[in-house]
Amino acid sequence: MKPDPSATAARPPLARRRHLPALDGLRGVAIIGVLLFHTGNLDGGFLGVDLFFALSGYLITDLLLREIEATGRVSLIAFWGRRLRRLLPALAFVLICVTLTVWAVGPPQLVRTTLADGPWVQLNLVNWHLLAESAGYWDRFGSERVFEHLWSIAVEEQFYLVWPLLVALVALGGKRVGDCVALLAAVVSVASLVWMAVLVDPADPTRVYTGTDTRAFSLLLGALVATPRVRDLLGRVAGRAPRAVSAATMALLVGVGALWVLADGTASLWLYQGGLFAHALGCALLIGLCARSPEGLVSRVLSWEPLRWTGTVSYSLYLWHWPVIVLLSPETTGLSGWWWTALVCVVSTGLAVLSTHLVENPVRFRTSWATGRRGALAFVVIMAVLALLWTAVPAPAPPTVDITALD
Repeated sequence: MKPDPSATAARPPLARRRHLPALDGLRGVAIIGVLLFHTGNLDGGFLGVDLFFALSGYLITDLLLREIEATGRVSLIAFWGRRLRRLLPALAFVLICVTLTVWAVGPPQLVRTTLADGPWVQLNLVNWHLLAESAGYWDRFGSERVFEHLWSIAVEEQFYLVWPLLVALVALGGKRVGDCVALLAAVVSVASLVWMAVLVDPADPTRVYTGTDTRAFSLLLGALVATPRVRDLLGRVAGRAPRAVSAATMALLVGVGALWVLADGTASLWLYQGGLFAHALGCALLIGLCARSPEGLVSRVLSWEPLRWTGTVSYSLYLWHWPVIVLLSPETTGLSGWWWTALVCVVSTGLAVLSTHLVENPVRFRTSWATGRRGALAFVVIMAVLALLWTAVPAPAPPTVDITALD
């Protein structure tokens, strides 16, 4: 059966989404919070990860729904191909560079954990691997791992695999797709919150903090705000009461900032009983309001050029910062306090800039071989190289225990 030409012509082309500088600024705020947390300067800076999650949920869902509006369906292969081109090159580059560096200069235990964790990072399952190994995220005095921070990348990748598939299935119904997606996001978000409250262990909340099932709401609340009904509601409010919206956006920004100052990952049990949910919802609404009122005061503040620039390198900066922290620890460098923080930020940012401009952006924007069959072949080659890396790099022999000394 041939397609109806008139029906095809009636479909509008997929419009290019307007670039929103404020969202780049929010990425910059998120990575700065994470950097300050991991260098011991901001106890609640780990909440920057939730801001990243909400941004990802919002942007991906907006993209999927615009594609459905324009074409009536979701091209899953095309979507997953774009995600691979966006995320895999920089990740593979960091995995190879860091693994070889750790093997060359790292202590034996660090080499062992790096080679053990690497395959799970490659499979985007490292969060579950770390949980299976009982690696406590909040135990800063435990054995360090250079890839421990990539649990959040694994959560996002799992979301990118499952959520578009669910949205595509909803689109098969053909009616009120946006409302159905909003209902699905809301219901699963609440279920994820309840599951977190049920599973949380006050002594060590690692399971609920890094588990995909208990963190899904952070992504899905962003997805909810990207749906047409919520977007239109925010747009109408912004049009009718711009001053009230500006005040509300500022209040959300201040509230999120206050949580970053007050929260503690282990001492604040309220985070896992609704606090993280409230924070993610606040982040999602902040994103939505900035998108609907790009000329507002908060949007202009977040569009400040240094924040925007930091946001443009935030992905590579996130990938690099933790290995830099581990390899340039205070014990190794002899530095402490803000001097050590400055060193970590300078080195991490320098590596992130190189990674962004030499690896990430060229593959994402300027290479023709990264698409189609050649792109699929490149993906297979990269995965094979990584698999070879984990087996070819020799692991140090495990430490021996002198049983006679125990008598």
